[in-house]
Amino acid sequence: MLTAILFDLDGTIVNTDPIHYQAWREMLLSCSIEIDETFYKSRISGRLNPEIVKDILPHLSLAAGQKFADEKEALFRQRASHLRPLDGFSELLAWTQTHQIQRALVTNAPRLNAEFMLEVLGIKEVFHTIVLADDCLAGKPDPEPYKVALNKLGITAEQAIALEDSPSGIRAAVAADICTIGIASTHDPQVLEEVGTFMAIPDFTDLRLWTLLNSFIEANVGELSSTI
Repeated sequence: MLTAILFDLDGTIVNTDPIHYQAWREMLLSCSIEIDETFYKSRISGRLNPEIVKDILPHLSLAAGQKFADEKEALFRQRASHLRPLDGFSELLAWTQTHQIQRALVTNAPRLNAEFMLEVLGIKEVFHTIVLADDCLAGKPDPEPYKVALNKLGITAEQAIALEDSPSGIRAAVAADICTIGIASTHDPQVLEEVGTFMAIPDFTDLRLWTLLNSFIEANVGELSSTI
């Protein structure tokens, strides 16, 4: 029985990758490191800032690395004041409300970024629970954030589906045994399918998503009927 949808934020609810890419590119250029989109997707997208900085700028101290990451995120927020959700997101929210499906946000985004984006998008009060990597023992691709979300909602993995755009996030949700749908806003659908998605779609208007969701509701009704 489907009782909850677990949403990633960056790249899933809203396509922030072009802004993140430009912010990282500008910051790294100041260190004489030039990156392209391939580098961004393979070395940056979906990872936690401490891991990114340690990988790309290993010479920085912990404090200097944190300062660098904070400046990059401030640059991102400065340029992200006109964010809009992916097509079909509002309709998906309405569908979850109609069918009394719980909603959780599970994101690696730094706290200030997450709060900023939720405010800009006007969805601050939409989620029944919000799980940040900052509040967990480990972030994605570790399954811990998804396990925390399931625990907070009081459900099992079989009662949820996850929506994710990055290989890192997909690995986390799949490792938590959650049926995962890939949002191909930033990565090729085949890449998402190779790391374990049930399907990969461009946005929330895809008919395959709605066919799947409505099949869950039909199954829910059938389960309820059999208990009466």
